[in-house]
Amino acid sequence: MRRRPVLLVAALSLTFAYTAFSAAGRLLGSTTRISNEQHRAYLSGQRRTRGPGVRWPVRGQAALVLGNGRPMASRDEQAAPIASLAKVMTAYLTLERYPLSGEQAGFTMTVTSADAQAEVDDVSEDQSGVAVQAGEQLTERQLLEALLIPSGNNIAQMLADRVAGSESGFVAEMNAEARVLGMTHTTYTDPSGFDPSTVSTAADQLRVFRQAMRSVVFSQIVSMASVTLPVAGPLTNFNPLISDGFAGKTGSDSAAAGCLAFFTHVTVGGRRETAVGVVMGQGQGSNTAQILAAAGQAAQQLVASATPTSFR
Repeated sequence: MRRRPVLLVAALSLTFAYTAFSAAGRLLGSTTRISNEQHRAYLSGQRRTRGPGVRWPVRGQAALVLGNGRPMASRDEQAAPIASLAKVMTAYLTLERYPLSGEQAGFTMTVTSADAQAEVDDVSEDQSGVAVQAGEQLTERQLLEALLIPSGNNIAQMLADRVAGSESGFVAEMNAEARVLGMTHTTYTDPSGFDPSTVSTAADQLRVFRQAMRSVVFSQIVSMASVTLPVAGPLTNFNPLISDGFAGKTGSDSAAAGCLAFFTHVTVGGRRETAVGVVMGQGQGSNTAQILAAAGQAAQQLVASATPTSFR
């Protein structure tokens, strides 16, 4: 007779444990499914996290990440022209093929007559160009500086030829790398971004910009306010916020409006973090100074809203 209460208690205990285990399993399974869905959405570029208090631009689109946190992006992003933001991928692929560290200069290119004529043609088409001269020698580092600071379209072409042997081959590599990085809303049709059919989203551009930032040389160059080159002489950075501690790469034309991929240092919860972001489609018209100023203002407001108590 004494065994029956003991057996009853044991049975009840096992029943309770099974029920709790099953509930926990269902909860864990549900959590796993949500995580997988979020991961797939993130890879496809569809996830849109607004973030508490983040002030997204009224027009255009933007993306932001604080430190090692989860990237956030404005809602309803669609692929749009990115202008010279395309040069981030051009620089990234160049450094992937020919890595630089420290003060290394890298390979040297001798400017050809065709290269010099291409610069003249670009300028005549109102493209951004960096003056070169046949016979001039430029190192890889100088070419990257000419690409990222004064944003020379002709330099993008020169690097494309060096890295892949042709523009078409390089563009194919750009798109292949975009797929590898999960940039599913991006299509590159040229190495400079002058072609309005080179399109992307802020979230996609955040991916490649963060990847490029892994190169110390890239981060150093996009932090420079100016550079002096052998023939072109002193050239300044188009970035309107370079003196305010926002390093990065600009893009601007009438199709893309003002664009800026940037990073800046902030303090979040007493810790020093790096805010990395992209704003696209800011301002209106084709006045470079005005639309880049609009991009700069949008970037500042975005970071300030995400770190309201300790901006920079």
